[in-house]
Amino acid sequence: MATARSNDNGLLRLDRVEATVRRKLTGRAFYESLGSPKLILAPMVDQSEFAWRMLTRSFMPPESPRALLAYSPMLHSRLFSETVKFRNHNFQPTRSGLSTIPNSAVVESDVYLDGNPSIDRPLFVQFCANNPDELLEAAKYVQPYCDAVDLNLGCPQGIARKGHYGAFLQEDWKLIYELINKLHRNLTVPVTAKMRILETREKTLEYAKVILSAGASVITVHGRQRDQKGHKTGLADWAMLRYLRDNLPPDTVIFANGNILQHEDLEKCLQETGADGVMSAEGNLYDPAIFAKSPPVGSEGREYWRGRNGKGGYRMDAVFRRYMDIIYQYVLEKPLPQRNPLFLPSDSIVEAAPPSNDTMHEDVAGQRPVKRQKCENTLLDSGSYLNGSTAETQHPIKVEKQNGKQPRTTSPNLLSMQAHLFHLLRPLVAQHTNVRDALARARAGDIAAFETVLSLVETAVKQGLLDYESNPKNYGEAAPTTTQQQQSTGGEHDDGKDTAHHEEGSSSLAKVRACKRPWWVCQPYVRPLPAEALQKGSLQLSKKEKQRLEMEGRARRAGEEQEVFSARENINKGDGLAKAEIPKRSMVCG
Repeated sequence: MATARSNDNGLLRLDRVEATVRRKLTGRAFYESLGSPKLILAPMVDQSEFAWRMLTRSFMPPESPRALLAYSPMLHSRLFSETVKFRNHNFQPTRSGLSTIPNSAVVESDVYLDGNPSIDRPLFVQFCANNPDELLEAAKYVQPYCDAVDLNLGCPQGIARKGHYGAFLQEDWKLIYELINKLHRNLTVPVTAKMRILETREKTLEYAKVILSAGASVITVHGRQRDQKGHKTGLADWAMLRYLRDNLPPDTVIFANGNILQHEDLEKCLQETGADGVMSAEGNLYDPAIFAKSPPVGSEGREYWRGRNGKGGYRMDAVFRRYMDIIYQYVLEKPLPQRNPLFLPSDSIVEAAPPSNDTMHEDVAGQRPVKRQKCENTLLDSGSYLNGSTAETQHPIKVEKQNGKQPRTTSPNLLSMQAHLFHLLRPLVAQHTNVRDALARARAGDIAAFETVLSLVETAVKQGLLDYESNPKNYGEAAPTTTQQQQSTGGEHDDGKDTAHHEEGSSSLAKVRACKRPWWVCQPYVRPLPAEALQKGSLQLSKKEKQRLEMEGRARRAGEEQEVFSARENINKGDGLAKAEIPKRSMVCG
């Protein structure tokens, strides 16, 4: 594992970097040196930044804080290698920034967020690229601050097609080999890759072998093809991942990605695919505690809620608070605000205290409260901040003015807050539109506005908890059975009865029922299957797809008809019946 030690010169020595200069571990030896983590937080564009990684890590057991391996957001290698501003806005391992390629010694007081050896490891940094030299140049900036550099071969978006990277490199195996091999031969840390499956098992296996032969120490396999996105996302093919596991060398390290919506899916994926680790992306956005086991019955505390039927999950107001505290502690580097304990129905109900000065001024002579116009880290014309600090004492969360408009922050951790909270609070904002509207008005860096949203969320959750206690039947719940209680005691998020994957049928309804929780509990968003989306009208076939389906239908019908003719002729040769008299298969009873 990466460790940090100070020497007499006040420099922070990164032991991993020094060790890898002498001997770089690769493959399974490298994976085992990390502690063989089985839980993987996926790389997500603008969504797996430091603060969100820390929130996800905060749910890991204290005795195993490094049980979670996390990826950075995908970074564009050309922009990262060429532009200082892009590097400093998107990757912040030091306070001084990344103006030049760093060496292995870092001033201890300069260590900041991304890849911090004491709190943000293990960490893989992911790049998209189509030029080996640009990729290597970009990777050299981050290699002292991460455990491996990853190549994105899975992005299916239109921007990746236009830029010729991600999944749109998968036809150019020569270029993929050159990209990975360039890093493998020149970096002091290992290289890994994240890919999607291809049309057939055999072709996917061959593709994976090319990636491994180039020097990849770990491959992450997303069990969907390139065109499976949006309403066409559908289901990941775990059978394809099992095929790779069974046919690649036994020491190959494989991470599985796809179909991870709730905690129970993690172990099921490991068992069915045989993968070494399992990765979650969208499931983590809706429930950042997805990797954590639920507490035993009776030990829920104030953060975890469990219903009468034994099902439960972390409360949205609790997760929101954790997120805000991480922003204060690490990003803003300010003391945590004093907060009242989270509400429980067993508490004696008292009138809420008046709003504090953190969100709005007190009433003056009966006048309407005036909302604060600027947050504490907003730069004033005088050159100081509302919190009293100056530009010299304020960390690189830069605030810029543009044409007299509201100042904006460049911190990736603050820029991502609104999007993260819309994911996290999705069921809640559907019930409480005032929360939705307040969140929509919140701007990046306006911490006071997000505190206001948090206050509204806490009020909404309190109302929901009280309503549940008064009217549990409104939530479709009954008293738990003995079996459910025993299963809940085992530390599972669900009662286990209906967690079967909906790939076993043609409907997503079973999975929706399995994941459903009251609206104040973190829960996944279950996408409808493509056939359901097509039936509802939310998915429209293109002209090319309609033509393709029509041609396939004609070919299938012609083949079926020929099959019937051949079978009848072989069995009843010379029976005198004309071919036109033989019924089509669709007309045969049964």
